[in-house]
Amino acid sequence: MTSQTRSAREIQLAARPDGVPTAANFALVERPVPELAAGQILVRNTWMSVDPYMRGRMDDKESYIPPFELGAALEGAAVGEVIESRSAAIQVGARVSHFAGWREHAVVDAEYATPIDSGLAAEHHYLGALGTTGLTAYAALTDVAPIRPGDTVFISAAAGAVGSVAGQIARALGAGRVIGSAGGPVKTALLRAEFGFDAAIDYRAGDLAGQLVAAAPEGIDVYLDSVGGEHLKVAIEAMRRGGRIALVGAISGYNGGQAAAVPDLYLAATKEITLRGMLVSSYFPLFGEYIGKAAGWLAEGALRTRETVYEGLEQAPAAFLGVLAGANTGKMLVRLG
Repeated sequence: MTSQTRSAREIQLAARPDGVPTAANFALVERPVPELAAGQILVRNTWMSVDPYMRGRMDDKESYIPPFELGAALEGAAVGEVIESRSAAIQVGARVSHFAGWREHAVVDAEYATPIDSGLAAEHHYLGALGTTGLTAYAALTDVAPIRPGDTVFISAAAGAVGSVAGQIARALGAGRVIGSAGGPVKTALLRAEFGFDAAIDYRAGDLAGQLVAAAPEGIDVYLDSVGGEHLKVAIEAMRRGGRIALVGAISGYNGGQAAAVPDLYLAATKEITLRGMLVSSYFPLFGEYIGKAAGWLAEGALRTRETVYEGLEQAPAAFLGVLAGANTGKMLVRLG
Protein backbone atom coordinates (compact mmCIF):
# COMPACT_ATOMS: atom_id res chain seq x y z
CA MET A 1 0.00 0.00 0.00
CA THR A 2 1.33 3.47 -0.86
CA SER A 3 0.60 6.77 0.79
CA GLN A 4 -1.58 7.56 -2.26
CA THR A 5 -4.12 4.87 -1.22
CA ARG A 6 -3.65 4.96 2.56
CA SER A 7 -6.03 6.79 4.88
CA ALA A 8 -5.33 7.77 8.47
CA ARG A 9 -6.97 9.51 11.39
CA GLU A 10 -6.20 12.99 12.64
CA ILE A 11 -7.51 15.43 15.25
CA GLN A 12 -8.85 18.65 13.73
CA LEU A 13 -9.85 21.94 15.33
CA ALA A 14 -13.64 21.92 15.00
CA ALA A 15 -14.38 25.24 16.74
CA ARG A 16 -12.46 27.92 18.56
CA PRO A 17 -12.99 27.88 22.34
CA ASP A 18 -14.56 30.65 24.36
CA GLY A 19 -12.62 30.41 27.61
CA VAL A 20 -11.84 26.89 28.77
CA PRO A 21 -11.70 24.43 25.83
CA THR A 22 -13.94 21.36 25.77
CA ALA A 23 -14.06 18.12 23.80
CA ALA A 24 -16.48 19.84 21.39
CA ASN A 25 -13.60 21.98 20.07
CA PHE A 26 -12.01 18.88 18.51
CA ALA A 27 -13.00 16.40 15.82
CA LEU A 28 -11.54 12.97 15.00
CA VAL A 29 -11.44 12.70 11.21
CA GLU A 30 -10.20 10.05 8.78
CA ARG A 31 -8.74 11.36 5.54
CA PRO A 32 -6.47 10.18 2.71
CA VAL A 33 -2.73 10.47 3.24
CA PRO A 34 -1.24 12.72 0.50
CA GLU A 35 1.19 11.23 -1.97
CA LEU A 36 4.80 12.09 -1.19
CA ALA A 37 6.54 14.80 -3.17
CA ALA A 38 10.28 14.88 -3.75
CA GLY A 39 12.14 15.52 -0.50
CA GLN A 40 9.32 14.29 1.73
CA ILE A 41 8.94 11.36 4.13
CA LEU A 42 5.93 9.53 5.53
CA VAL A 43 6.10 8.97 9.28
CA ARG A 44 4.00 6.54 11.29
CA ASN A 45 3.70 8.49 14.51
CA THR A 46 4.28 6.47 17.68
CA TRP A 47 4.21 9.22 20.34
CA MET A 48 2.90 12.78 20.40
CA SER A 49 3.13 15.61 22.87
CA VAL A 50 0.45 17.96 24.17
CA ASP A 51 1.63 21.19 25.75
CA PRO A 52 0.02 24.23 27.42
CA TYR A 53 1.24 26.72 24.78
CA MET A 54 -1.10 25.05 22.27
CA ARG A 55 -4.04 26.73 24.00
CA GLY A 56 -2.98 30.08 22.55
CA ARG A 57 -2.93 28.64 19.04
CA MET A 58 -6.62 27.72 19.33
CA ASP A 59 -7.50 31.44 19.29
CA ASP A 60 -7.53 33.38 16.04
CA LYS A 61 -5.12 36.10 17.04
CA GLU A 62 -1.63 37.21 16.13
CA SER A 63 1.17 35.72 18.20
CA TYR A 64 4.72 34.43 17.89
CA ILE A 65 3.33 31.30 16.18
CA PRO A 66 0.35 31.09 13.77
CA PRO A 67 -3.03 29.94 15.10
CA PHE A 68 -4.40 26.50 14.32
CA GLU A 69 -6.70 26.46 11.29
CA LEU A 70 -10.34 25.49 11.63
CA GLY A 71 -11.10 22.20 9.92
CA ALA A 72 -7.42 21.22 9.74
CA ALA A 73 -5.26 18.94 11.82
CA LEU A 74 -3.61 20.49 14.85
CA GLU A 75 0.17 20.45 15.11
CA GLY A 76 2.65 19.54 17.81
CA ALA A 77 5.80 17.62 18.52
CA ALA A 78 5.81 13.91 17.67
CA VAL A 79 8.19 11.03 17.05
CA GLY A 80 7.78 8.04 14.81
CA GLU A 81 9.10 5.63 12.21
CA VAL A 82 9.71 6.56 8.56
CA ILE A 83 7.70 4.10 6.45
CA GLU A 84 8.14 5.78 3.05
CA SER A 85 10.77 8.19 1.81
CA ARG A 86 11.47 10.32 -1.22
CA SER A 87 14.49 11.88 0.47
CA ALA A 88 18.08 10.73 0.14
CA ALA A 89 18.81 12.19 3.59
CA ILE A 90 16.35 10.04 5.60
CA GLN A 91 15.78 6.39 4.82
CA VAL A 92 12.85 4.07 5.51
CA GLY A 93 13.14 2.64 9.01
CA ALA A 94 14.69 5.76 10.55
CA ARG A 95 13.21 7.18 13.74
CA VAL A 96 12.59 10.91 13.64
CA SER A 97 11.11 13.76 15.62
CA HIS A 98 9.04 16.42 13.86
CA PHE A 99 6.19 18.87 14.39
CA ALA A 100 3.25 17.11 12.68
CA GLY A 101 1.60 15.41 15.62
CA TRP A 102 -2.15 15.04 16.23
CA ARG A 103 -2.33 12.45 13.44
CA GLU A 104 -1.44 8.80 12.95
CA HIS A 105 0.57 9.31 9.75
CA ALA A 106 2.39 12.52 8.84
CA VAL A 107 3.84 13.68 5.54
CA VAL A 108 6.86 15.77 6.48
CA ASP A 109 9.48 17.66 4.50
CA ALA A 110 12.69 15.82 5.34
CA GLU A 111 14.47 19.07 6.18
CA TYR A 112 12.03 19.59 9.07
CA ALA A 113 12.52 16.10 10.53
CA THR A 114 15.32 15.27 12.96
CA PRO A 115 16.68 11.71 13.17
CA ILE A 116 16.80 10.44 16.75
CA ASP A 117 18.92 7.75 18.34
CA SER A 118 16.54 5.35 20.07
CA GLY A 119 19.58 3.43 21.30
CA LEU A 120 20.67 6.45 23.33
CA ALA A 121 17.30 6.83 25.08
CA ALA A 122 13.71 5.66 24.67
CA GLU A 123 12.11 7.59 21.85
CA HIS A 124 9.47 9.25 24.03
CA HIS A 125 12.27 11.06 25.88
CA TYR A 126 12.83 13.10 22.71
CA LEU A 127 9.48 14.76 23.41
CA GLY A 128 10.38 15.42 27.04
CA ALA A 129 13.72 15.45 28.79
CA LEU A 130 15.66 15.28 25.49
CA GLY A 131 13.22 17.48 23.57
CA THR A 132 12.05 21.07 23.73
CA THR A 133 10.80 20.47 27.29
CA GLY A 134 14.29 19.76 28.59
CA LEU A 135 15.87 22.39 26.36
CA THR A 136 13.47 25.00 27.78
CA ALA A 137 14.56 24.21 31.33
CA TYR A 138 18.26 24.18 30.40
CA ALA A 139 18.21 27.41 28.40
CA ALA A 140 16.13 29.18 31.05
CA LEU A 141 18.62 28.37 33.80
CA THR A 142 21.86 28.81 31.84
CA ASP A 143 21.09 31.88 29.72
CA VAL A 144 17.74 33.55 30.41
CA ALA A 145 18.02 33.55 34.22
CA PRO A 146 21.44 31.98 34.77
CA ILE A 147 22.08 30.17 38.03
CA ARG A 148 25.14 31.05 40.08
CA PRO A 149 26.66 28.64 42.60
CA GLY A 150 24.73 28.67 45.87
CA ASP A 151 21.62 30.39 44.47
CA THR A 152 18.17 29.76 45.90
CA VAL A 153 15.93 28.81 42.97
CA PHE A 154 12.11 28.82 42.83
CA ILE A 155 10.26 26.90 40.11
CA SER A 156 6.52 27.02 39.47
CA ALA A 157 4.57 24.13 37.89
CA ALA A 158 7.41 22.09 39.34
CA ALA A 159 5.73 18.71 38.91
CA GLY A 160 5.07 19.40 35.24
CA ALA A 161 7.14 18.64 32.17
CA VAL A 162 9.49 21.65 32.26
CA GLY A 163 9.48 22.19 36.02
CA SER A 164 10.38 18.64 37.05
CA VAL A 165 13.41 18.71 34.74
CA ALA A 166 14.33 22.27 35.69
CA GLY A 167 14.60 21.47 39.39
CA GLN A 168 17.12 18.73 38.70
CA ILE A 169 19.07 20.85 36.22
CA ALA A 170 19.21 23.65 38.80
CA ARG A 171 20.88 21.26 41.21
CA ALA A 172 23.35 20.11 38.52
CA LEU A 173 24.21 23.77 37.82
CA GLY A 174 25.16 24.41 41.45
CA ALA A 175 22.00 25.79 43.07
CA GLY A 176 22.22 25.77 46.85
CA ARG A 177 18.49 25.37 47.48
CA VAL A 178 15.69 24.42 45.06
CA ILE A 179 12.03 25.13 45.86
CA GLY A 180 9.09 23.97 43.76
CA SER A 181 5.41 24.85 43.64
CA ALA A 182 2.83 22.24 42.65
CA GLY A 183 -0.83 21.48 43.21
CA GLY A 184 -1.75 19.03 45.96
CA PRO A 185 0.08 16.91 48.55
CA VAL A 186 0.79 14.01 46.17
CA LYS A 187 2.72 16.21 43.77
CA THR A 188 4.55 18.14 46.45
CA ALA A 189 5.66 14.89 48.07
CA LEU A 190 6.94 13.72 44.69
CA LEU A 191 9.00 16.88 44.26
CA ARG A 192 11.00 16.05 47.37
CA ALA A 193 11.10 12.27 47.14
CA GLU A 194 11.79 11.75 43.45
CA PHE A 195 12.95 14.99 41.88
CA GLY A 196 15.22 16.15 44.71
CA PHE A 197 13.66 19.51 45.58
CA ASP A 198 14.64 20.85 48.99
CA ALA A 199 11.17 22.25 49.67
CA ALA A 200 7.77 21.97 48.03
CA ILE A 201 4.87 24.43 48.17
CA ASP A 202 1.24 23.36 47.65
CA TYR A 203 -0.27 26.42 45.99
CA ARG A 204 -3.76 24.96 46.36
CA ALA A 205 -3.38 25.18 50.16
CA GLY A 206 -3.42 28.98 49.97
CA ASP A 207 -1.08 31.70 51.31
CA LEU A 208 1.43 31.21 48.51
CA ALA A 209 3.43 34.22 49.68
CA GLY A 210 3.68 32.94 53.25
CA GLN A 211 4.66 29.46 52.12
CA LEU A 212 7.44 30.86 49.92
CA VAL A 213 8.81 33.02 52.74
CA ALA A 214 8.82 29.96 55.01
CA ALA A 215 10.67 27.92 52.38
CA ALA A 216 13.15 30.70 51.56
CA PRO A 217 13.35 33.05 54.56
CA GLU A 218 16.40 34.83 53.12
CA GLY A 219 14.80 35.27 49.71
CA ILE A 220 15.26 33.76 46.26
CA ASP A 221 17.76 34.50 43.50
CA VAL A 222 16.23 32.82 40.43
CA TYR A 223 12.62 32.13 39.47
CA LEU A 224 11.50 30.01 36.50
CA ASP A 225 7.93 31.12 35.79
CA SER A 226 5.52 28.86 33.91
CA VAL A 227 2.39 30.15 35.66
CA GLY A 228 2.31 33.95 35.85
CA GLY A 229 -0.30 35.70 37.96
CA GLU A 230 0.06 35.27 41.72
CA HIS A 231 3.18 33.11 41.37
CA LEU A 232 5.04 35.88 39.56
CA LYS A 233 3.78 38.47 42.05
CA VAL A 234 5.02 36.61 45.13
CA ALA A 235 8.30 35.67 43.44
CA ILE A 236 9.10 39.35 42.89
CA GLU A 237 8.23 40.10 46.50
CA ALA A 238 10.51 37.29 47.74
CA MET A 239 13.39 38.01 45.40
CA ARG A 240 16.72 39.35 46.55
CA ARG A 241 18.38 42.33 44.89
CA GLY A 242 19.72 41.49 41.45
CA GLY A 243 17.55 38.40 41.06
CA ARG A 244 16.72 36.85 37.70
CA ILE A 245 13.36 35.68 36.37
CA ALA A 246 12.83 33.51 33.27
CA LEU A 247 9.34 34.11 31.84
CA VAL A 248 8.64 30.74 30.22
CA GLY A 249 4.84 30.57 30.38
CA ALA A 250 1.71 31.94 32.05
CA ILE A 251 -0.71 29.04 32.21
CA SER A 252 -2.85 30.72 34.87
CA GLY A 253 -4.13 33.17 32.24
CA TYR A 254 -4.35 31.00 29.12
CA ASN A 255 -8.12 30.53 29.32
CA GLY A 256 -8.94 34.17 30.11
CA GLY A 257 -11.49 34.77 32.84
CA GLN A 258 -10.78 36.88 35.90
CA ALA A 259 -7.74 39.13 35.91
CA ALA A 260 -4.74 37.52 37.54
CA ALA A 261 -2.79 39.08 40.39
CA VAL A 262 -0.73 41.99 39.13
CA PRO A 263 3.04 41.81 39.75
CA ASP A 264 4.64 44.92 41.26
CA LEU A 265 7.02 45.97 38.49
CA TYR A 266 8.12 49.05 40.44
CA LEU A 267 9.29 46.73 43.21
CA ALA A 268 11.12 44.69 40.57
CA ALA A 269 12.85 47.86 39.38
CA THR A 270 13.93 48.93 42.86
CA LYS A 271 15.37 45.46 43.49
CA GLU A 272 17.15 45.60 40.11
CA ILE A 273 15.50 42.36 39.10
CA THR A 274 15.86 41.08 35.53
CA LEU A 275 12.65 39.69 33.99
CA ARG A 276 13.35 38.11 30.61
CA GLY A 277 11.01 36.23 28.31
CA MET A 278 12.06 33.25 26.24
CA LEU A 279 10.91 31.23 23.25
CA VAL A 280 12.53 27.83 23.09
CA SER A 281 12.81 28.13 19.29
CA SER A 282 15.48 30.78 19.85
CA TYR A 283 17.60 28.12 21.56
CA PHE A 284 17.45 25.31 19.00
CA PRO A 285 21.19 25.78 18.20
CA LEU A 286 21.80 24.71 21.82
CA PHE A 287 20.20 21.29 21.28
CA GLY A 288 23.44 19.44 20.55
CA GLU A 289 25.11 20.74 23.71
CA TYR A 290 22.04 20.01 25.81
CA ILE A 291 21.36 16.47 24.57
CA GLY A 292 25.02 15.57 25.08
CA LYS A 293 24.67 16.48 28.76
CA ALA A 294 21.10 15.34 29.38
CA ALA A 295 21.52 11.88 27.82
CA GLY A 296 24.37 11.30 30.24
CA TRP A 297 22.28 12.50 33.17
CA LEU A 298 19.46 10.14 32.13
CA ALA A 299 21.78 7.17 31.79
CA GLU A 300 23.35 7.85 35.20
CA GLY A 301 19.99 8.33 36.90
CA ALA A 302 20.89 11.91 37.78
CA LEU A 303 17.91 13.10 35.72
CA ARG A 304 14.64 11.39 36.59
CA THR A 305 11.49 11.73 34.53
CA ARG A 306 7.81 11.03 34.92
CA GLU A 307 5.27 10.72 32.12
CA THR A 308 1.48 10.80 32.13
CA VAL A 309 0.40 8.72 29.15
CA TYR A 310 -2.94 8.55 27.33
CA GLU A 311 -3.46 5.67 24.90
CA GLY A 312 -4.64 6.25 21.32
CA LEU A 313 -5.11 9.27 19.09
CA GLU A 314 -8.74 9.58 20.12
CA GLN A 315 -7.54 10.41 23.65
CA ALA A 316 -5.38 13.36 22.53
CA PRO A 317 -8.06 16.02 23.26
CA ALA A 318 -8.58 14.59 26.77
CA ALA A 319 -4.82 14.63 27.33
CA PHE A 320 -4.65 18.25 26.22
CA LEU A 321 -7.53 19.32 28.44
CA GLY A 322 -5.84 17.43 31.27
CA VAL A 323 -2.55 19.27 30.90
CA LEU A 324 -4.37 22.61 31.01
CA ALA A 325 -6.02 21.52 34.27
CA GLY A 326 -2.76 20.29 35.82
CA ALA A 327 -3.73 16.60 35.64
CA ASN A 328 -0.26 15.50 34.55
CA THR A 329 2.80 14.62 36.53
CA GLY A 330 5.86 15.19 34.37
CA LYS A 331 5.40 15.14 30.61
CA MET A 332 1.93 14.61 29.13
CA LEU A 333 2.14 12.19 26.19
CA VAL A 334 -0.16 10.27 23.87
CA ARG A 335 1.00 6.85 22.69
CA LEU A 336 -0.18 6.15 19.15
CA GLY A 337 1.33 2.77 18.40
